[in-house]
Amino acid sequence: MSTDQPAAPRRPAVAITVSDRSSDGRREDTSGALLLAALQDQGYDVTSTVVVPDGVESVAEALRGAVDSGARLVVSTGGTGMGPRDLTPEGTRLVITRENPGMAEHLRREGTRHTPFAAVSRGVVGVVDWPAERGVGGTLVINLPGRPSAVEEGMEIIGPLLPHVLSQICGGDH
Repeated sequence: MSTDQPAAPRRPAVAITVSDRSSDGRREDTSGALLLAALQDQGYDVTSTVVVPDGVESVAEALRGAVDSGARLVVSTGGTGMGPRDLTPEGTRLVITRENPGMAEHLRREGTRHTPFAAVSRGVVGVVDWPAERGVGGTLVINLPGRPSAVEEGMEIIGPLLPHVLSQICGGDH
């Protein structure tokens, strides 16, 4: 008799890199590769990785595509700073239906333990509620900064919360 338990189903996720330089090939997408590895290490089935240029519409379009693909989790890296083209939060707010400021504040607060620059991140966290005909649930969207170390630290900070939050989004108990 086997004592092996069936593997838990892997939850679909999408990783999005927001960077003018990575999208046009001037810079390798190191942050996106780290994000992909971190999501896979935490048990997510990364159905796609996307690299888009900075900008409100490019971010919103990538997020809508990820939600339409059935992703339960979308994590972006880049475009959360104070630069004139850092517009990931604005693009994200066009798509999410409910914001979760507590999770974004948690990322910034804990991130400042590694670098004071974490306080500069304008990243948001929120949910895209699915229409009733798609069933119960939605997609959790998280914006992380673009620095490779910020991706690693951010996934360590937020990773333990994800199973609980994703369960709640799908109607699970508190």
